[in-house]
Amino acid sequence: MSIELNRRSAALALIAFMSISATAEPLPRNIVDRTQVSVSGLSSGAFMAVQMHVAYSATFAKGAGVVAGGPYDCAEGALSNALGRCMTTSGSIPVGHLTALTRTRATGGQIDAVSNLATSKAYLFAGTVDTTVNPRATHELMTYYADFMPATSILLKTDIVAEHAMITDDFGSACAAKGPPFINDCDFDLAGGLLAHLHGPLAPRNNGPLGGRFIEFEQGRYGSGHGLGAKGWAYVPAACDGSTPCALHVALHGCRQNSGDIGDQYVRRTGYNRWADSNRIVVLYPQTGPGATNSCWDWWGYDSADYALKAGPQMKAIKAMVDDLAGVGAPEAEPCFTATNSDHYTADRATMFFGATYAKGSGESMGWWFQTSSLQQTAPGQYRVGGCG
Repeated sequence: MSIELNRRSAALALIAFMSISATAEPLPRNIVDRTQVSVSGLSSGAFMAVQMHVAYSATFAKGAGVVAGGPYDCAEGALSNALGRCMTTSGSIPVGHLTALTRTRATGGQIDAVSNLATSKAYLFAGTVDTTVNPRATHELMTYYADFMPATSILLKTDIVAEHAMITDDFGSACAAKGPPFINDCDFDLAGGLLAHLHGPLAPRNNGPLGGRFIEFEQGRYGSGHGLGAKGWAYVPAACDGSTPCALHVALHGCRQNSGDIGDQYVRRTGYNRWADSNRIVVLYPQTGPGATNSCWDWWGYDSADYALKAGPQMKAIKAMVDDLAGVGAPEAEPCFTATNSDHYTADRATMFFGATYAKGSGESMGWWFQTSSLQQTAPGQYRVGGCG
């Protein structure tokens, strides 16, 4: 009886190990049109969306959707500014100074040319009872954007009695509630509104089962540390098979909203995918990780002094994800190692279970400890079985 129980326990342990170590896919390359890219975000993701839009204006040419956010580099590297003038608006936001700073950085090549913004768009949303980011910050953002783009390109919506959350028309907490998952049902389709403003008239959304697929990808290959999560998500409609490039929208979660905090609710329940499914839009959901302060994106400098520039580590990582989807540049070669499986285990590239070895991260079988295998590194601490050509 004890031998049988041990065998069953070992089998269950192996099954559990293999399920935890499920293989993450790489992002598909060359499936989106690099001229049809937009970004949006909530809270820290909103400030980050503005940073991405302004710093990489040549890339995010369709514009930005900003839900509870303020002007570009509102914090100017100071947490006191972030918590004060940018969120509670205790003190005025120096919009004129920030627009001048933007132009200076563009002239110096630290961010893209501001002329790109003239043909871009912005959709701005602030709930009337938001107690985290004062709606006045979003009004100041409208003033900031008006210095770079026509007034007709800016849409400001501030008439919904909503707390600090991503807003939907059919999922989440009560509209005026505040708390996880920070997705509120306000009988308003915010994702549809901002996508329509940024990308033009849309076909009706798919209210039935989605026809595409969700991809959990190795985010670490685009940059490890710096508050980034090990894995990110993307939704790829069935029509975006690479034969004809699709549009791309990057959706950035807010603080306390990454997959470690609320699972896949931001990825699956914020309303983007059903519009994407019927309008040939790939949706990218980058993720912060345990190293991120309060799971926030870096919009005040907690990780890097370059946080709002093209050189910012989080900014560069998201841009690299976009480039892969758009097929920009050559794919980066993956480090490859050929050795006996026991040597892979010693080098921490593999795990071992009663002499059987498995690639660390992917969990793919490599055979017995004395056999030889080739492993390709897909991210720090992540490997898959593959030939080294």
